[in-house]
Amino acid sequence: MVTVTIAYLLANISYYTVMTSQDVLESNAVAMTFADRTLHGFSSVIPILVAVSCLGTIMGGCFTTPRMLFSGAREGHWPVLFAMIHIRRQTPLPVYPTVVFMILAGELFGLLNFYSFSRWLFMGLNTIGLMVHRYRNPDLPRPFKVLFIILLTCVCFFVVGMSLYSDPFNTGASFALVLTGVPIYFLVVQKQRLPICFIRVYLADLFLVEFQGFSSSIIMLTSYNYW
Repeated sequence: MVTVTIAYLLANISYYTVMTSQDVLESNAVAMTFADRTLHGFSSVIPILVAVSCLGTIMGGCFTTPRMLFSGAREGHWPVLFAMIHIRRQTPLPVYPTVVFMILAGELFGLLNFYSFSRWLFMGLNTIGLMVHRYRNPDLPRPFKVLFIILLTCVCFFVVGMSLYSDPFNTGASFALVLTGVPIYFLVVQKQRLPICFIRVYLADLFLVEFQGFSSSIIMLTSYNYW
């Protein structure tokens, strides 16, 4: 993590060494403009290198985000539908349509604001929850400690505020999507209004999925009062 941070800091320093502030503001792709002035004939390689550098983050998001929803469903924080997993590939298949829905924002920068707003919002809420947890349970063992947690919380909400200021439409849509989780939680998870028989019979055959992380007693108990 330290190596990556230093590398990005050096990259930004090199940009401002070669380019003026006005050049950076007017450039559609700062790395391309930097390469045109320093590498000349090799500037066409920069988009490929940028795509490769982003590939790890993209793949990580594709793998981790559905798994987070899947894990939350196993803990009872999401509808039990999302706790189903593909019987052969072991992937949380019912979760992926929910994640893919986020890419419908359209324009790239709008999509970035749409996604980053909710991500940084939850990161900030997580850090607040961590501080509350430390205060309420001061004697619990901690395998590792998070340094500068108050500073991290301030940074998270600063990014959230800047997202709202720069693109209120997409960030507002993201915030509205986050708020939909409140009634869904009370109606679907806490009140258990959705019939488990529909999930087990119809969706299991449609997606070739099964429950993972639930014991048979939990499934049997839930089948009488869920949905």
